[in-house]
Amino acid sequence: MDFGNILESSEVADIWKKVRLGERLSFDDGVRLFRCGNPRVVGMMADGVRRKLHGQRAYYVINQHINYSNVCGNGCKFCAFGTDAGSSLAFQLSVNDILEKVKERLNEPITEIHIVGGCHPRLPFSFYTEILREVKKLRPSVILKAFTAVEIAHFAKISGLSEEEVLSKLSRAGLDVLPGGGAEIFSSRVRKIVCPRKISGEEWLRISGLAHKMGIRSNATMLFGHVETIEERVDHLLRLRELQDETHGFICFIPLAFQPSNTSLSGVPKVSAADSLKTIAISRLLLDNIPHIKAYWIMLGINTAQVALHFGADDLDGTVIEEKIGHMAGAESDSALSRGELTRIIEEAGFEAVERNTYFEVVGKAA
Repeated sequence: MDFGNILESSEVADIWKKVRLGERLSFDDGVRLFRCGNPRVVGMMADGVRRKLHGQRAYYVINQHINYSNVCGNGCKFCAFGTDAGSSLAFQLSVNDILEKVKERLNEPITEIHIVGGCHPRLPFSFYTEILREVKKLRPSVILKAFTAVEIAHFAKISGLSEEEVLSKLSRAGLDVLPGGGAEIFSSRVRKIVCPRKISGEEWLRISGLAHKMGIRSNATMLFGHVETIEERVDHLLRLRELQDETHGFICFIPLAFQPSNTSLSGVPKVSAADSLKTIAISRLLLDNIPHIKAYWIMLGINTAQVALHFGADDLDGTVIEEKIGHMAGAESDSALSRGELTRIIEEAGFEAVERNTYFEVVGKAA
């Protein structure tokens, strides 16, 4: 099959020319790619960029997810995880509970522990610094990826400290990297509908930029497939690209397909695999300054995640263990995978499985 001829005769041939020449794509280019009637064409473009950046490599990490509480005052309509303190579904782990979860996996070669939760109205800021200090004592070499920009804003509010002071104290306690959650869609129109009590998109970007300038790198996300328009998706991606031009602090971008089950938006249709793949591909094409695009298998499912590696993604995340946020919203994937399973999934898709840490430094390659 002559992919070059297919692309050059497509409705977005002029965009393909820009991609081939390494020219930056515009807002209008992004919108046209979303409206392109042939997702395969968009995928081919993204695959070309992905292979130029990463060759045949596809990454995974040996990691552990810990959600310390689902009690949250934000009440986001798209969220099946957060709940009120008085709910029968509410849970809150103590520091000792968290340490027990870490101890259960001390014999595994984990390089990253991912810790997030709801914006709990009654937990003191000292609870969060203690988590970091105690986990680092148990696993000194682990990279702690903890607390989204939304949580950082919440910690500032409950402590009376500035966001910079909060980040500084967390860093001294053991924080290494911020996860990318809470970005949702930056559009103020969308946020008024789905998360009016959450910090604004501008605040999320400001806090992320502040962390970057303090030497704390982060990931970034986009929750798509609910009430946003195509134009609002493109705007979100370009605002991330703009901040990355300034700070160079984003490690990886993760497009997250909205899971409607058990949310206040349960009437919204589930995102199709085609839309997920096209969004991943367009993310790779527009985000020319963010090195990695993740196909988060928890949300996508394994089969779609494998295809996503041919649509611009170069990472599948990792072993995860005990993921709650996506599964409470109806994600139907497993809650954990072994290193062997991840390697098999990647190799079945035609790629070389490479173990990495949070910073995408190579830890080891599959035999």
